[in-house]
Amino acid sequence: MITKTAMITICGRPNVGKSTLTNALVGEKIAIVSPKPQTTRTRILAVVSRDQTQFVFADTPGFHRARTRLGAYMDDVVRRSVADVDAVVLMAEPAAVGELEKKLIARIRETGASAVLAVNKVDTLEDKSALLPVIDAYSRVYDFSAIVPICARTGEGVEELLAELDKFAQPGPALFPEDVISDQPEKQICAEIVREKLLLCLDKEVPHGTAVVVTRFSERDDGSDIIDLDVTIYCEKQSHKGIIIGKHGAMLKKIGELARRDIEAFMGTRVFLQTWVKVKENWRDSDALLRNFGFTSD
Repeated sequence: MITKTAMITICGRPNVGKSTLTNALVGEKIAIVSPKPQTTRTRILAVVSRDQTQFVFADTPGFHRARTRLGAYMDDVVRRSVADVDAVVLMAEPAAVGELEKKLIARIRETGASAVLAVNKVDTLEDKSALLPVIDAYSRVYDFSAIVPICARTGEGVEELLAELDKFAQPGPALFPEDVISDQPEKQICAEIVREKLLLCLDKEVPHGTAVVVTRFSERDDGSDIIDLDVTIYCEKQSHKGIIIGKHGAMLKKIGELARRDIEAFMGTRVFLQTWVKVKENWRDSDALLRNFGFTSD
């Protein structure tokens, strides 16, 4: 029975492993992952019910220098997410304290939130003693409640991180039913899986200029347990549309096949996925289109 809860924000620079950690904590893929920065665009809540504690983790976009209205929205999500929580997990790589980390630490200091430093990607170190100067450098910048070396990809150190975060839990009932793992609707997770495949299959600026909208999400009533999923991929240029579709539709077919496999694994049933590509020029700088695509600050 849940007797206490902990609201935790996970923040850090782009591509530091926030979504990988979120998935490792939940034990299931709810946040998309790619080697490209700016994969996560919105705050995703991940729910972990463990023993008597329910952890609610907020996976935030990577803090970066915004170049579009979408980028400004993403930075605003990060700034607001480190306030009014029980603790913040600052994720960093085993390297010197960077300017982005200093800005996030300054924001944490402003809010007065308790903070734990998770030094990720320790599997890249041949000699673990190389962590010592990293820990010392961060300790000089901020008085972290704990510093935990982890590898989100393999799960190393994740249980130790949870044990530290349990210290910030507050008495109270569960905020979500114990079988819930995310606040994201199933259709939104499916849309994000499609966007993940765009990031994996396409190069340069093309995938970052895409938005994915699910226009149909329905179970067939013929007893087949098949979900019909219609998805529209929006891009910013006609030339980008051609790249996404590919020669004779080959690229779009590849993206669809990869997405369908992951969606079927997530949904636990067969999926009939149809995709379309449309052009909306400069949508990342349009307030109206950002609202239509679900990027609001409300």
